[in-house]
Amino acid sequence: MASWSRFNKIALLSLGAVGGSYVYYNINSTSEEKVGKNRVYNAWTTNYTPSVRWDQNWDLRSPESLVNKNKYMNDESDDNKYNEKLESVKSRSVRHLILIRHGQYHMDKKGDKERILTPLGRLQAEMTGKRLAALNIKWDLLVRSTMTRAQETAEIIAQHLRNDLPVRDCQLIEEGAPIPPEPPVGHWKPEKSQFFQDSARIEAAFRKYFHRAPPEQTEDSYTILVCHANVIRFFVCKALQFPPEGWLRISLNHGSITWVSINPNGSVILRALGDTGHMDPQYITSRNSRSCK
Repeated sequence: MASWSRFNKIALLSLGAVGGSYVYYNINSTSEEKVGKNRVYNAWTTNYTPSVRWDQNWDLRSPESLVNKNKYMNDESDDNKYNEKLESVKSRSVRHLILIRHGQYHMDKKGDKERILTPLGRLQAEMTGKRLAALNIKWDLLVRSTMTRAQETAEIIAQHLRNDLPVRDCQLIEEGAPIPPEPPVGHWKPEKSQFFQDSARIEAAFRKYFHRAPPEQTEDSYTILVCHANVIRFFVCKALQFPPEGWLRISLNHGSITWVSINPNGSVILRALGDTGHMDPQYITSRNSRSCK
């Protein structure tokens, strides 16, 4: 009898949850929302309201933003044409972006050309290249910052990938000061002019690489970006729609792998952040060397 009573309680709770879902849906949905096939709610029973809602059109590539509905408002045939047009501009594949921080480099040198990788930095790049090769992924593109330490890191990584992998240089993903961090830090004080210059460039880089796949792309794509810690941390905050000024709260090791996936519907998944599991502990660093050795 006790077990039957427990079963009744579970059944009642289940029915209550379903009933609550139905009531919440009907109270809080407009007629347009009820029609939507893919509409999802944060919570069906708690009346939870998120503090910040996800911007589904963050990359300005949602089908509804690409098609002018006013052109298809006359009759039912126009409505069918509108739906057909929506289908034609929908993304159908996943864009995978693999962000690699360069290896450890000499900070005590003057000028970018002399700030080459340390022996440990070259070893870190070697291990990262082997890790990427071991994933057995058909890489589509390798993009590298034009700064020396990123160029060297990318060159070492590329030796472990397929010979015909396209490689491109990009000044937009050079290191810089993306936005004043919050909370402020005392050990790093770029000039205001540096934030003004770098923020626009790094924002342009984000817009260039972070977006859902174009409709003509039929297979998932995998792009490697070899760049810098500040750039990667800012990209992650922007992609997840976290406050971008929180970028300096994230720490990244040299040669680390950060993996971001952008789904066809515009949702974004962070699959890995600063992963250095492919390195033994004695090879893991996050700070650059001030030694000339």
